[in-house]
Amino acid sequence: MTIQCVAVVGAGTMGAGIAQVCAQAGWQTNLYDAFPEGLERGMERIAAFWEKGIARGKTTPEQRDAWSANLTAVGDLAAAVGQADLVIEAVPEIPDLKHSIFAQLDELAPAHAVLGTNTSSLCIADIAAATSRPEQVIGMHFFNPVPIMKLLELVRHDQTAEGTIAIAQAAGEAMGKTTILVKDVPGFATSRLGVVLGNEAIRMLADGVASAKDIDTAMVLGYKHPMGPLALTDLVGLDVRRDILRNLQRSFNDDAYAPHPLLERLVAEGRLGKKSGKGIYDWSSGQPEETSLD
Repeated sequence: MTIQCVAVVGAGTMGAGIAQVCAQAGWQTNLYDAFPEGLERGMERIAAFWEKGIARGKTTPEQRDAWSANLTAVGDLAAAVGQADLVIEAVPEIPDLKHSIFAQLDELAPAHAVLGTNTSSLCIADIAAATSRPEQVIGMHFFNPVPIMKLLELVRHDQTAEGTIAIAQAAGEAMGKTTILVKDVPGFATSRLGVVLGNEAIRMLADGVASAKDIDTAMVLGYKHPMGPLALTDLVGLDVRRDILRNLQRSFNDDAYAPHPLLERLVAEGRLGKKSGKGIYDWSSGQPEETSLD
């Protein structure tokens, strides 16, 4: 199957980024969100990214115009997915919400369409069970910021067809991503490792082992990580990391995955990371600055 039209469901940080790289791949891309203000913010985020690329000399106005012509904001789910060859869902990590959306996609998307979910930790088989075409459902886990991060983690469940995997791999390549293929286990490969490292870094911070900056510097310079685990937690979103940990805790029945109390407190206070302006760091200047956690 040749992909010509892609629909992205959810215009938040991840959905907007996915829609952007799909438009840049040359596909007609429909970006949908249930909330008009969310859809508008998503489109504005994409436009701002392209404008910044022009200002930095990395993007030409001609490229921006061509990509913009590929991208359409759509406020009706049926219209967004009705002609799609590939649908990528990117809504919050709420199982009931995802199951509901996939049941709708099963009814509204063409029979041949591949249905991808950007979940970072939820069971793909459970999501696929909401449809009559589980063989066409696959996990497509992107990383933030989507236009920059090169990895696409593809997650196959027991019923995923080989043809579905091949289409997802080809789509990833067209988007400029390197794909890996993993089994449908809690946390997959990346989230499971990432959140454990981040949770332990938060524990060290709470215990006064070192400052946030020094813990991050240790991993950047000592282990060649491109970003420290605490700054990465802020970038991903403390609420997202907390939810992944809770899911792992339930799935494995293991309290070793329990979110650290400091993480729970910061989320409860609305300190969600870069997207809220403050998390473990203060991001008001655009760069992570040390801030009090008291």
